[in-house]
Amino acid sequence: MKSMGIRALQKEKTRRSLIDAAFSQLSADRSFSNLSLREVAREAGIAPTSFYRHFKDMDELGLTMVDEGGLLLRQLMRQARQRIVKEGSVIRTSVETFMEFIESSPNVFRLLLRERSGTSCEFRAAVVREIQHFSAELTEYLMTTGMGRDEALTQAEASVILVFSSGAEALDLDRRERDELAERLIMQLRMLAKGAFWYRKERERNRLKGGIE
Repeated sequence: MKSMGIRALQKEKTRRSLIDAAFSQLSADRSFSNLSLREVAREAGIAPTSFYRHFKDMDELGLTMVDEGGLLLRQLMRQARQRIVKEGSVIRTSVETFMEFIESSPNVFRLLLRERSGTSCEFRAAVVREIQHFSAELTEYLMTTGMGRDEALTQAEASVILVFSSGAEALDLDRRERDELAERLIMQLRMLAKGAFWYRKERERNRLKGGIE
């Protein structure tokens, strides 16, 4: 039993090494589709034939990376919402956390960004699914502030579009330019939130007056 546990741990360690190796080989000039199984295996320190003990093929590895990247981003944003209790500003804290993610894990975001519009239908669907999870969590958070589901979902989806667009731009910027971009994104999100607030108030007034929306 003990030896089985050790083997399972070793297998998981090797699987982790393959994922990390693939992420490390991504860059501004190199997408996942340019990676080869042999290169990833060599970077992970295993024989190419051993790769198949952990993944069926490179596509399965890539889909695992997409799932992991989406999960990492959602976990960081959950932590941001916990920081809000201490730091106060919902939007500023969220944007700062997102920019920290871009700086610390650029290749993770590159993968999500590129495969979102890549040639593989399966990869595109996986990234869309992760973005939907991200939007759903933000929607649930906005609903805790008193918003209805439809309005919260609309604001969440618009916010995610702004954030991902800024993230794509941030990848190629230096620290000063990234800070300026973050401030611009904070302003855009605040304008979006303010507009959503007054739109909601206007709808409420119209309903009370029996008017049309």
